[in-house]
Amino acid sequence: MPDGEERHGSVGSGTRWEAVAHGPHRTLATLKTLGPGLVAGASDIDPTTVATMAVVGATTIYALSWLAWLLFPMLCVVLVIATRVGAVTGRNLQEAVRDRYGPAPQWVLLLSVVGVNILTLAADIHAGGAALGLLIHRDSNWLLLLFGGATLALLLWGTYDEVERVLKFALLILLAYPVSAALAHPDWRQVLGNTFLPHFSTNSDYVAGAVAMLGTAITGYVYVWQTVQVAEEQPGEGLRKVRQLDAIVGTFFSVAIMWFILIATGATLGVQHRPVDTAEQAAQALAPVVGPYASAVFGVGLLGSALIAVPVLLATTAYAVCAQFDLHRGLSEPVRNAPAFYSVITASTVVAVLISAIGVSTIRLLFLASIVAGVATPIGLAALMLVTTDSRMMGDRAVRGPLRVAGWAVTAIVALFSLAYLVQQVIGGGNGS
Repeated sequence: MPDGEERHGSVGSGTRWEAVAHGPHRTLATLKTLGPGLVAGASDIDPTTVATMAVVGATTIYALSWLAWLLFPMLCVVLVIATRVGAVTGRNLQEAVRDRYGPAPQWVLLLSVVGVNILTLAADIHAGGAALGLLIHRDSNWLLLLFGGATLALLLWGTYDEVERVLKFALLILLAYPVSAALAHPDWRQVLGNTFLPHFSTNSDYVAGAVAMLGTAITGYVYVWQTVQVAEEQPGEGLRKVRQLDAIVGTFFSVAIMWFILIATGATLGVQHRPVDTAEQAAQALAPVVGPYASAVFGVGLLGSALIAVPVLLATTAYAVCAQFDLHRGLSEPVRNAPAFYSVITASTVVAVLISAIGVSTIRLLFLASIVAGVATPIGLAALMLVTTDSRMMGDRAVRGPLRVAGWAVTAIVALFSLAYLVQQVIGGGNGS
């Protein structure tokens, strides 16, 4: 591996986890590792996801509930493939594309990942500021600066891991959404009908909602970060299987929460044809559970998800940029050992804060970030599939058979919805059913 990639988790972890996987208490040890998957699933619900599902519920009610559950197998396929790429090649996706396909493809991938990350960062920082505003009852741009500075400090001072462990459990407050969905008394016959019998539409809200859902769930940083983590850790076969199983458990939990957010919002705001443009409006989906405290509860969940998501987005951006130029990198490295890595993190934070201060409403900016991610995601997915099916990169571990078909099918589904959205924006229309 290049310099800068011998970071935390890569030394000794393979031996330790091989012992766990193959020792006499293998089954018990494996089950114990699955618990964090539920918490990790909660941490995958970042502000763009919450906002996207709220907007989709408010504009289409339950019409896209089927897509929420289709995201589960799609995400599982992508994460399994990304895990294999990192484990087999010892490289993250940006490095693999750089080493195998040369300048043009690596620049296309870099621009698609970094561009989406910066816009998502801006949206999540905006959400963090809005969450602080909900909690202290203030509405000021200085809260954006406060939030951006705080998350940057977490990375520069090396305290993010400790804070993340606490915040992930705080995000279990998202379990309020299933309760809210039940107490809002939706038409369960309509809900289940839309969930198991998809109804397709050319309505502009429907198409935009589908692209945003795909973009927020299968955005580039999800699978790029997966390749980064696995490439650094270099797990043995036992740990790799445990990691995949834990990811599947977490993915199921996160998709379930997404579905309940959609149902809760559809039953409270969608059926009443109430718009969702602000964090306060989005919070009303929790009113059936916590009543007048809806804004405060929503604010806590939004703040926690933003504090977890923003550092990951910053780190993924820095890893991609530094991999492009083969520069020293790593979150476990002190600033003096990886100045370029932390310079990218700092610059990304500054740019994102500036974008977040342009005056667009929080929910609208978050939803826009998901749409942009949906349009750009096919580029990264295609790169991931080219690498994972390349025998020169993967050897006899190259993806073949059903998994290969499934991977390209996921890429095609995202690409088709993105193309439909772009065509609709060019030619207009799309207001029918």
